[in-house]
Amino acid sequence: MPASLTFAIPKGRILDEALPVMARAGIDPEAAFHDKANRSLTFTTTREDMRLIRVRAFDVATFVAHGAAQLGIVGSDVIAEFDYADLYAPVDLDIGHCHLAVAEPRDGTSASGRASHLRVATKYPNITRRHFEARGVQAECVKLNGAMEIAPALGLAGRIVDLVSSGQTLRDNGLVETQHIMDISARLIVNRVALKTDRRIAALVEAFRTERQQAAAA
Repeated sequence: MPASLTFAIPKGRILDEALPVMARAGIDPEAAFHDKANRSLTFTTTREDMRLIRVRAFDVATFVAHGAAQLGIVGSDVIAEFDYADLYAPVDLDIGHCHLAVAEPRDGTSASGRASHLRVATKYPNITRRHFEARGVQAECVKLNGAMEIAPALGLAGRIVDLVSSGQTLRDNGLVETQHIMDISARLIVNRVALKTDRRIAALVEAFRTERQQAAAA
């Protein structure tokens, strides 16, 4: 039997939308996966040659880029942040929609339009630096993995760069969106070397592509 494939999926906002898409492409996790009390990271699937690993979104990209997993699902924000050479994103799954934005206090005291140097709290330092550099602004990035919205109130940074969906969390914390950076959706990602050497990967890419085409036509 050929070596087992490992499919990396993210915890959090994308997962619930990803599972039906995966099922229609022929990948269903074992029953234990759906048990909220189950803290396991590895699960079997209905395919004898595939297992799932459930990890943080940023780690999905790392596992796939380094070949520890051959395929995965992750937001395009993560792909843009890391820009791994060995990562290929052949299918936009059209789920997990949101956008990445700059936000600052509602009172406007940070004067973003006039600053040439900014301190920004974000978990996307690479995207953030590129965004501001393109506008002639030097961004000092303070890396946070969560609770970005309180950084301005505590004096840690004058602005944040974070994912925005409805914008309610920004409003609840006295922030307003001031710059739109990029639209986000979830993508199927594959390891480039594995794609070239294992025919099963190309077949799975085609299964996901077909599923998306059928969904769009429905």
